[in-house]
Amino acid sequence: MSAPAVPQRLTAPEPGWTDTVDVVVIGSGVAGLTAALKARELGSVLVVTKDVVASGSTQWAQGGIAAALHPEDSPEEHLQDTLVAGAGLSDSDAVRVLVTEGPEAVRDLMELGARFDTLADGEISLGREGGHHRNRIAHAGGDATGAEIERALVAAVRRAKDIRLIEHALVLDLLTSEDGAIAGVTLHVMGEGQLDGVGAIRARVVILASGGLGQLYAATTNPSVSTGDGMALALRAGAKVRDLEFVQFHPTVLWLGKSAKGQQPLVSEAVRGEGAFLVDHNGKRFMQGQHELADLAPRDIVAKAIMRQMLATGKDHVYLDARHFGDEKWRVRFPTILASCRSHGIDPVRELIPVAPACHYSSGGVWTDLNGQTSVPGLYACGEVACTGVHGANRLASNSLLEGLVFARRIAAHLAEGLPEQREPVVDRRTPGLVDADVVPELQRAMTVGAGVIRSATGLAEAGAAIGKLIEQPAGEPGTPGWEATNLVTVASALIAAATAREESRGAHWREDHPDRDDLHWSGSLDLTLEPVPAATGEQAVPQATFDPRDSEENDRHG
Repeated sequence: MSAPAVPQRLTAPEPGWTDTVDVVVIGSGVAGLTAALKARELGSVLVVTKDVVASGSTQWAQGGIAAALHPEDSPEEHLQDTLVAGAGLSDSDAVRVLVTEGPEAVRDLMELGARFDTLADGEISLGREGGHHRNRIAHAGGDATGAEIERALVAAVRRAKDIRLIEHALVLDLLTSEDGAIAGVTLHVMGEGQLDGVGAIRARVVILASGGLGQLYAATTNPSVSTGDGMALALRAGAKVRDLEFVQFHPTVLWLGKSAKGQQPLVSEAVRGEGAFLVDHNGKRFMQGQHELADLAPRDIVAKAIMRQMLATGKDHVYLDARHFGDEKWRVRFPTILASCRSHGIDPVRELIPVAPACHYSSGGVWTDLNGQTSVPGLYACGEVACTGVHGANRLASNSLLEGLVFARRIAAHLAEGLPEQREPVVDRRTPGLVDADVVPELQRAMTVGAGVIRSATGLAEAGAAIGKLIEQPAGEPGTPGWEATNLVTVASALIAAATAREESRGAHWREDHPDRDDLHWSGSLDLTLEPVPAATGEQAVPQATFDPRDSEENDRHG
């Protein structure tokens, strides 16, 4: 069996305290804080975040936010670039929502206080990244866009006295009613006085905005909090997860040596957008002829080209050449990346930058409709944890911040039609489980080798078998490290199930044993669920993959 069985709920103490609100938002990035700011007009709102409110992936976003803001650009052109990057699997209705509502969402963000870089005439300075045929990337502080957006949103939330915050808290599982609808959450709060330890919060609505799964892999651009918690608890609650096999590996992550682990410094695609180019160890450019946009091809194309070059030469990295920028351009346009490189002993003004692909973004996630509703009543999702259908098989650069903004706003607009009634939670009789926190390094190694950039049936089976053995080890004590490890194992099992089932190469999913794109058999999405197992058996659940075919005419138009 390639996908190992996983716990149906987390082993944890019974809640020692309770609270009640209308809306719980899990996560404090661009999606979560936007949802909270909009939902506060509808009822009481509580934001729960694992670290301090300003932590998470949003603050690390360097490149910018894409939107058709220039008079010569159009939502239709943005739509076409997004559909092409999505390799035939993007939902055109979802993309149209993104590109048409995006410009207004960005302008609202500016009114909230976000300050984007401008030209001498005061107009927003727009850059270009891979896959875009227009300059439509708004950026702030040169390469600190995410940090500026997070700053503005955090300031707005702190000004809003009617939004409660619980920091340093991990949501454990969802509370559900007799009919499977949302009734609240259980969570563990670390050092919050009266709310210390495990508690339960009754809620009419839960909005997942908990970010991605980057810590599944040994090297990632994601922060340490990105342990797939939202996807895991959604699966345990019976929610449908879609397109999880499409994990985007950013092609240009600063290579720090073979022993480097965890979060790695990103070298933004915007650097190539400004004219930098990739070279091998002999100084030869290798992206010409690979794609019409060469070094600015979509990320999956560039990542695959780099991997091929590394395999062909036996090297573990390539180089990015931006020496022609000069000192001033580096200081003004990319101060964060410049400082990061120099802190690791590399001066990009005078030296080549060593880079290699690393896990960056999950294009799949918890399935939602165009209003952010999941398959579980009362559960909504937005941001990286969600699969809205926008990204398809490969996210277009700088669409992620925009997606978080747009669909968080749509969730609030939908809830404005009427919040559901508070439901009564039932006693959770599913079989609990816990993985020892010490298994995480081995889990990351297994996923990197077997389910990384290059995949095969053999490699995926070996990764699944290795993770299965980790699950069988004696569990440690309940606590945040073990709960995070269990969430990682849950998401890894689901990802392996999807990657094993999809026998083709498309977008960010590269199967060396099925190297071609196969629209005849695989033009559609893989949906994953955890099939419930009766508690009396004491058994755990195995992720089940179901294929949802895409309309062939739709694929022909945009493939």
